[in-house]
Amino acid sequence: MKRMADDPDYIVELPGVEDAAASLEEPRDRRKWIGVRFECCGTYQRIYRNRSGTAYEGRCPRCLRLVRALIGPGGTSARFFVAE
Repeated sequence: MKRMADDPDYIVELPGVEDAAASLEEPRDRRKWIGVRFECCGTYQRIYRNRSGTAYEGRCPRCLRLVRALIGPGGTSARFFVAE
């Protein structure tokens, strides 16, 4: 049985790996999020904007309590919140 260590010319080609460095340099379209500290379980979670763009919606990672922050005129520019 031949092992990889026995063949110094063994090459593994993975599709897309050669483009990995280039993709790290390209700006990516990132989803908008806000940070929420859930007092119920003492955890932190990012919650993301819903598909319609009307609110940020998410759940506590432990107890799955739902939180929703509406998006609208007269809102706040804060990025971090506490759900009590």
